[in-house]
Order: sequence, then C-alpha cells, then structure tokens
Amino acid sequence: MPSTARPLRKLGFLTIGLFDAADPGRGHESTLRLIELGERLGFDSAWVRHRHLQYGISSPVAVLAAASQRTRRIELGTAVIPLGWENPLRLAEDLATVDILSGGRLNPGVSVGPPVHYERVGPALYPDTADAEDFGYARVRRLLDFVRGEPATDFSGAEGFEVYSDVVQPHSPGLGRRLWYGGGSLASARWAGEHGMNLLTSSVVKAGDGDGPLDFAAIQLSQIREFRARHPDGEAARVSQGLVVIPTDSASPEQRAKYQEYAARRLPRTASPQGPAGLLFAPDLVGTSAELAERLHAHAAFREVDEVAFALPFTFEHEDYVQILTDMATELGPALGWRPAS
Repeated sequence: MPSTARPLRKLGFLTIGLFDAADPGRGHESTLRLIELGERLGFDSAWVRHRHLQYGISSPVAVLAAASQRTRRIELGTAVIPLGWENPLRLAEDLATVDILSGGRLNPGVSVGPPVHYERVGPALYPDTADAEDFGYARVRRLLDFVRGEPATDFSGAEGFEVYSDVVQPHSPGLGRRLWYGGGSLASARWAGEHGMNLLTSSVVKAGDGDGPLDFAAIQLSQIREFRARHPDGEAARVSQGLVVIPTDSASPEQRAKYQEYAARRLPRTASPQGPAGLLFAPDLVGTSAELAERLHAHAAFREVDEVAFALPFTFEHEDYVQILTDMATELGPALGWRPAS
C-alpha cells in the first residue's frame, strides 16, 4: 500500500442531525450523544451540518453551545453555516460566546451564496432588502473582521452608566485562526487562502475547474494546492477533507446491506456533473477499514491532507452511527496512521 504524503494527524466526523418533526428533541439529543461518544473514542473534532426549513440542525451554534458543556476536549465545528442567512455582526457575537464557553474549541465553517430557494424565502428573511443583499465574499470578509477584532463602530467608552466597546464582545483572540471556508471551486480555494482562512473540502467539487477527463480527486487536489499557494502559511495551511466514509468492520449483515444499498443508490450522480453549477460528487466509500485505507491512500487529494472530517450518511439510525464511529476510531483511524486523542 502506498504511504500518504501527509500522515493523518486529526480525525473528525460530520453529522447532519436529522430529527422527527413530531419529536425534535430526540434527534438533537442523538447528535449530542454522538459528540460525547466521539470524545470518548478519541476523535479530534465533531462537526455539524446546517439546514434551514428542513428537519436537520438549523442552529448549529446553539447545538454546539450545548455540546461544549457536555465535553471537555473535542473540537466543535460547523460545516458549514451559509452566511446568506446570517448577519455577520450578530453571528460574530454568537461564535465568540460559544468559543469562550468551550474553552477555545470552536471551529466555525462558513460559505457564501444566496440561500436555497431564495426567490421563495427571501421576502421572509429580508422583507425590506431582499433585492439589495450581497451574498458574495464581502459577507465573509465582514465576519472575519468582526471575529478578528476590527472595529464594528466608531464609538466606544462610557455613556452614563453604560460602557460600550467598538469591537465585538466577548472577543476570543484565537477564534480568528479557527475560521474555515467550505469551498468546492478554485475561486473559493483562492479567496480562502488569500484571506488566511482554513479550507473545508467535501465530497463535492466544481467540475469545470479541472482540465481533461473528469477526475474528482485530481480536481480537489488542484483546489488544495491553489489554496496553499495563496495562504500566508503556505504548505502548513490547514485543509480538512470530508468524504462520506462508512467502515463495516463490526457491522451486522443487515447494516452492511443497508450501507451498500445507500452508496449504490447515490452512485449514479458521480458519473457526470450535476445541476446548473456543474457539481461533481465523489462516490461514498463503504467497506472494511483495510479496504477503505487502501482506497483513501490511492486518493490524490487525501494524500495531500493530514486532517479529515468524514461525513456520516444522512438517514441512518443512531445505533448505525455508533457502529460507524466506533470502527472509525478503533480500526480505520489506526489503519491511516492516526492516534486517538486523550
């Protein structure tokens, strides 16, 4: 088996946190229990997806605030907060607050672009400014500035009995270096690098970024290298890869069949670019840890990173996630050269 160019240093996982509309508390509790399990298993990080007007986590910052009080070590991330739904100043306050509460463990990941179905939700989200909102990189820049301590106003000092700050409070000094951009294009990778962010890659890339035959790994590799070429930290700039990876070492026959069927059902979308944006999806990886390690070592983009946040499938049961996370930490991680945190 070929060795990786960068030994795996950090192992994380990503969950969407689905819930039943009739009993949302059960789904949120399941997510918190998985994060607690991740810490016990030695994972370095746990990440939550972000969904609006769906049956997934709509307020990841609030969920991670709860997780911060039920864990002591594991890093907590968002992958990703779509900034089209957010006011950067208010979000900066919430992120800094949770980072303080967690003892400096928050890793906020964000992205840009208009909200999904904006033509329908825009009037509710921005009733007076829907046609004037800017959903480009400037929105990320505002968040970066506020988190990093740039002034949000030209006024500070005392006014009667009240004392005001010109920067976001609380201010968490280390948070500015733990901001991630979730990108799947060369343009996003370039922008994130130039602005000193970390880069979250996933199982989706923009197909038009590659030359020659469509090759997911090659396209993702080119984006990672473009990011590091633009980043002040160069080759040391942080990149995390987020493929869907499902180890089956301790799975029951019924679980293995379910996992294989899930991956097979999603495989056709990987054959060609999807949608108006021309998005290319990576196949889901299912198998024993030995098989998965061999496939990952053969993945050109995986060989370029030393951090991962493997994505859990959307629709499985809690006990399935327990089995998958346990196999990741006890079988797959060590097969990739990773050591559990303590």
